[in-house]
Formats: sequence, C-alpha cells, structure tokens
Amino acid sequence: MTPFETFERIKELAKKHGLSLIEVNDKAGLGTRSIYHWNKTNPSTNNLKAVADVLHTTTDYLTGKTDDPSMPAKKEHKINQDPTFADLGMPYGGKIPEDLKDTYVDLAKSYFKRHPELLNKE
Repeated sequence: MTPFETFERIKELAKKHGLSLIEVNDKAGLGTRSIYHWNKTNPSTNNLKAVADVLHTTTDYLTGKTDDPSMPAKKEHKINQDPTFADLGMPYGGKIPEDLKDTYVDLAKSYFKRHPELLNKE
C-alpha cells in the first residue's frame, strides 16, 4: 500500500469519527500537521499506532494488511472454577481430585496474579 492510500484510510476514518485530520494529529500527540506529510511518506510505526488508537482501529487496517477497520475483541480470561490438570498445564488431563481442588485453584490464582501477562498467551 502506498503512503497516499494509508493517508486516505486515515482521512476516511477521521471523517467517520467526526474528526478533522488536525484533531486526529493533535489527539495522537504528533508534531504540527505531521499527518499531512503521510500522503507522500510513510509514518513511523509509533506515530501510526498513535493514530490507529485515536481512530479505534489497527495499524494493519491503516496500512492495508486487512480491510476490516474494527479492533479485535479482547479476550477475557477467567480461572476455571473447576479446573482440570490440562487447564493447569499438568499431565493426565483428568479432573483434579476433590481434596486438592482448592489447593490448585489457590495456586493458579496466586500465580496469575503475579504473572497476568501469561493470561494473554494463546
């Protein structure tokens, strides 16, 4: 995709959101009228991300890697109230014995409280 096509997508989304390009530029924290230079030159990744955030879209949409302007739905991760060994990355894939359930649930909750970034891994 050419810089001009990226610029046109930004312009189109700005209009849909009722924003001028100057407003998008300012909300994204870019330098004075920076966005207008993007019709001839590619923006930096950080600046493109800032504009995508303002327009509630992805950089993939702005750069033409996808034609879907919507943001992907955020996945909600909850600790299963009735976890299996497989849920906890343990062998056997069977149910946790009743006398150990509370222990494993507490361990899992404690672990993910300290490492919330691991909940977002596929």
